[in-house]
Amino acid sequence: MFLRNAWYAAAWDSEVKQDLHATVLLGESIVLYRKLDGSVVALEDACPHRKLPLSMGRLHGDVVECGYHGLTFDGAGSCVKAACVSRIPQVAKVRSYPVEERYGLVWLWMGEAALADPGKLLEIAEWDDPNWGINRGDSMTIDCNYLYMTDNLLDPSHVAWVHQSTFGTSACESEPLQTVVNDNGVVVSRWLYDIDVAPFYQQYLKFEGRCDRLQYYEVRYPAHAIIKGVHTPAGFGGDDAPAHPQAFLMDSYNFMTPVDEHRTRYYWFQLRNFDADDENVSRQFAADVRRAFEEDRVILAAVHAGMNNRQSANIDLAIDAGPLRFRRGMEQLIRAEQNGAANLINTLEVKAHA
Repeated sequence: MFLRNAWYAAAWDSEVKQDLHATVLLGESIVLYRKLDGSVVALEDACPHRKLPLSMGRLHGDVVECGYHGLTFDGAGSCVKAACVSRIPQVAKVRSYPVEERYGLVWLWMGEAALADPGKLLEIAEWDDPNWGINRGDSMTIDCNYLYMTDNLLDPSHVAWVHQSTFGTSACESEPLQTVVNDNGVVVSRWLYDIDVAPFYQQYLKFEGRCDRLQYYEVRYPAHAIIKGVHTPAGFGGDDAPAHPQAFLMDSYNFMTPVDEHRTRYYWFQLRNFDADDENVSRQFAADVRRAFEEDRVILAAVHAGMNNRQSANIDLAIDAGPLRFRRGMEQLIRAEQNGAANLINTLEVKAHA
């Protein structure tokens, strides 16, 4: 169901304080908190004694105390205090997850801790570039499986119908799509030439009249999307065209974290090449993006419910090529990961009986 040897966004950094923050990732209950030095701890949210969530306990400095019988755990998940025992049992421990903070988000590695590599986090070259403005982002929980969201974010055509008041125009209905499969994910893109500007973008462009527009939708494994929006004056677009001084550039970064099979936590922020220091533009842009993504939320929840309760087989269309290639890639990665774990277990069992 899920690829575990990967980084997932678990919370905004502002959500994690020196108190206990409960969350769920990939069906696993986790408690987050900050130590006195500011670093973030992520632990399995279950005391090993009777599985009371540790998030129902108390934080004392850098350690968390279970609210049932007082077993106390440090940031590595080791039990450092147990009442009424002469010696702390070796099995009194909870899982600790590798943590990284980047781009205003707290990231957890959900697989084997020894494989956690910060270098595998997405690189965003413009993040610290003073010429680029940042919309600090938002998040929401969507009642759908995360793969319906990756389907959506590899589908430029849906904006013509779902986002008629925001991202879409009639020009988005039928222009052919280009699909490229990479080692780390899938890209679906197309240029639209000499078209009307969609409602969302009209207030932000620095030129008048019709435009050429690039729709660039990329999703990387396990579920990280980069949506590039490019608008130039009509006649100046194209992959080989020189950069236009009035071109609108927006890079939208979208991170889908499965809560479980039926729910996904969605985090996002945007970088833009205009009005870098204008907080009013940032606030308006963020509000407009939120409104557009609420349109997706309604559709995706209904799609999930419809697919779970379908009375007849669903069909695929040509526009589904990118989403289907991404799903196949995920299946292969998950299968390889599971086979690797199974091989390791078999090896350990053989050694144990040798």
